[in-house]
Amino acid sequence: MFHRSPRLLLRPIWPEDWKLVLGGIADEGVVRNLARAPWPYKEDDARRFTALPVEPHVPRFLITRARDASLIGCIGIERSDAFEGGPDDTVELGYWIARQHWRRGYATEAGRAVLEIARTLGYTQVMAMHFLDNPASGRVLKKLGFCATGVVTQRHSCGRGGKAAAREFRLDLQDAGVSVQQAA
Repeated sequence: MFHRSPRLLLRPIWPEDWKLVLGGIADEGVVRNLARAPWPYKEDDARRFTALPVEPHVPRFLITRARDASLIGCIGIERSDAFEGGPDDTVELGYWIARQHWRRGYATEAGRAVLEIARTLGYTQVMAMHFLDNPASGRVLKKLGFCATGVVTQRHSCGRGGKAAAREFRLDLQDAGVSVQQAA
């Protein structure tokens, strides 16, 4: 699956992308904001990640700049057990942006695209979390129309080597008042 937005091309992640992924994510400032990526992030980690099977109902994308295909980051949705009591049609949004591309609106633009894909795939609810010491990710989620649930939980972070406080967010894709394209 591919998706084109005004500035970005979201495309599948292929095994040969391991060097791109490694070059973008091998930064402790990026990895510490993720739940599943280890630190230090090594070649084997990138190879394992890019070799994961493609699952059409829970897509993951390489975020590239449309004009020159340079790597910006990764984004995707997946089923998650991190949220208790969520219905079966709930997925979690996750993403990372390489440091040199921070504060340019790429996470929001890619997020809008993936939320439209989630809606198209029939999901009715998307969850997300951000570590409390990463308020920029919270601002992205709010721009995408997510609402804080009021739950702050201790979530494991492989990159931190332990748990850290994370705020939970939810977006109801069926809510007539939520337009992913309009949320800003």
